[in-house]
Amino acid sequence: MDATTAPHHIPPEMPQYGETYHVFELMQNMLEQLLIHQPKDPIQFMIKHLQQDNDNVPKIVILGPPASGKTTIAMWLCKHLSTNLLTMENLIAREFSSLAAAARKHYQNMKKLSSTLLVSLIQERLKEEDCVRRGWILDGIPETREQALMIQTLGITPRHVIVLSAPDTVLIERNLGKRIDPQTREIYHTTFDWPSESEIQNRLIVPGDISEMETARKLLEYHRNIIRILPAYPKILKVINADQPCVDVFYQALTYVQTSHRSNAPFTPRVLLCGPVGSGKSLQAALLAQKYGLVNVHCGQLLKEAVADESKFGELIKPYFQKEMAVPDSIIMKVLSQRLSQQDSIQKGWVLHGFPKDLDQAHMLNSLGFQPNRVFFLNVPLDSVIERLTLRRIDPVTGERYHLMYKPPPTVEIQARLLQDPKDSEEQVKLKTGLFYRSCSELEGLYTHATALNADQDPYTVFEHIESGIVNPLPKKVP
Repeated sequence: MDATTAPHHIPPEMPQYGETYHVFELMQNMLEQLLIHQPKDPIQFMIKHLQQDNDNVPKIVILGPPASGKTTIAMWLCKHLSTNLLTMENLIAREFSSLAAAARKHYQNMKKLSSTLLVSLIQERLKEEDCVRRGWILDGIPETREQALMIQTLGITPRHVIVLSAPDTVLIERNLGKRIDPQTREIYHTTFDWPSESEIQNRLIVPGDISEMETARKLLEYHRNIIRILPAYPKILKVINADQPCVDVFYQALTYVQTSHRSNAPFTPRVLLCGPVGSGKSLQAALLAQKYGLVNVHCGQLLKEAVADESKFGELIKPYFQKEMAVPDSIIMKVLSQRLSQQDSIQKGWVLHGFPKDLDQAHMLNSLGFQPNRVFFLNVPLDSVIERLTLRRIDPVTGERYHLMYKPPPTVEIQARLLQDPKDSEEQVKLKTGLFYRSCSELEGLYTHATALNADQDPYTVFEHIESGIVNPLPKKVP
């Protein structure tokens, strides 16, 4: 588009389509692959790339010192994600590969593989259909910075790199109890992970080179290399403490590899805050509007403004206000639609609160094309809601608002004249809170990618959680 003609009146459907189908990321991945492989026929290459549909398959590197449990974590991730595990052992053991046969011969003579040969084995393996279709996990590779740079030069780029870390003393002690099942290559431990089946117990063997001196030597070599490897993966690296139960390490690793990294794609936030009365929706919306320039759309306030402006919608709403009756959803939707369709809402994004309150309203909102791309449920226990609302008071003389616990009046004279809004009575608060939580499960069923937050804490802590949920991609649900 010609920048001199800005601001452009972009239909709201266009950015929504781009975000829904990840068009930016799709084009970015395709461009990366074109530059890496430099095919003679770019069009056919792009068609084949799109047909593979593998932009989101696992591409994981797991590193760690000896006895950190990296192989166990890698195997568990491999099973859970239905992907392929690549280790030095299974790379050189491949039967129908002349390169693997040469690598076996080299390993038998030298007791180690050259970096060139190892990286060539990886490159050959990753070209096979199962790795292209289902992704891969590299266990303990790269071992050196040289290998890391060689892998990068070939265009092999992991999406997630996990580094396990634990004190050397723990690792040395842990290594002494290591046992291996020669049939499955599963790793067990005499103290921490002993198999229950006697058949497996009887066939376990002690691996070679697990003496204290040998482990210390390997740890020294690992520490020398790892500090030079880590700078190769600055934005995709996560260090996990391995000195904790293996299951905890696994779930931290699983959560990380199922998290998408921040995208460079243009993003217009359309935020929906749901929660009972007194959950802090208005404050969080104001903070978001202030920091990110979002349009703050408070449904109740919109209706009041329409009446005050004596607009055509205001004339429809006024009788309901006078009779203290609920405004029909059809009228509310017209007012909301008018505000969310304005150019500032489309360009800057919006944060909506006070609507929808039930599933029917949510469906109406979606049907008009106003689907939020971030939804947060602010959960607060009933006792806390009652404490927040029933202790609110207003000074009829000055209009100043007080809270008997958090912001008490400065003098006895002021306290004596304070009034309570009838809407803040305990009976009304319980009624409104009950109504929200009765509809809450249905709304959660509709907004499957919503984030539930504990809003019964410092409001700025709640804001940090909301902010993180907006600037980062939506996490993938862990099965």
